[in-house]
Amino acid sequence: MLQFFSKYKYFAIVLAVLSVIIIAAIYSVLKPNEVLPVFQPAKVNAELVDTTLQHVKKYHTIGDFSLTNQNGKTITQNDYKDKIYVADFFFTTCQTICPVMTDHMAEIQEELKRDQEVLLLSHTVTPEIDSVAQLKRYALQKGVNDEKWNLVTGDKKEIYDLARKSYLAAKESPNPYELIHTENFVLVDKKKRIRGFYDGTDPEAIEQLLNDIKILKKED
Repeated sequence: MLQFFSKYKYFAIVLAVLSVIIIAAIYSVLKPNEVLPVFQPAKVNAELVDTTLQHVKKYHTIGDFSLTNQNGKTITQNDYKDKIYVADFFFTTCQTICPVMTDHMAEIQEELKRDQEVLLLSHTVTPEIDSVAQLKRYALQKGVNDEKWNLVTGDKKEIYDLARKSYLAAKESPNPYELIHTENFVLVDKKKRIRGFYDGTDPEAIEQLLNDIKILKKED
């Protein structure tokens, strides 16, 4: 009996290895790839969506924009063409959630510093205060990489419309000249579609965002 097993042990080892490979291959083929949802205005908290869009169930994309970054450069949708990016809304004098959000955005920047497919975009909601010079001071303080991350200012109405009509990430204020921005980070794909919302103050949500970026890159 021992001679029998000795004679065929190499064959048995090869058979076992092949079996593992075949099973792994079958599992890989049958396992569905993870796909992120595409968010439409009708499926987002109505408080964050302009009333003109709350009925929209498909084809929503980020609208065109023309804003100015921390270096005085005009930033448009073309600067994010064929890129995945993370967007948020903040203001430099905020003392509550913004510093935490900015620190987390800086962590994302560091994690993805060599990834040329992913960029960051932060919009001020107080453009009357956050001039180019103010954004530059803030960028230097926070370690912003100009090649990776744009802090933008510009026309107040344009920024507010982007927040509520494009990114679906801000609440309407009783004061028509103000906007209640949220802690949301918004993940945008290469087709300008929203693929995720994340609490920019929550470390676990940031980890989920980084993981979702990996999933999105496989999809694209």
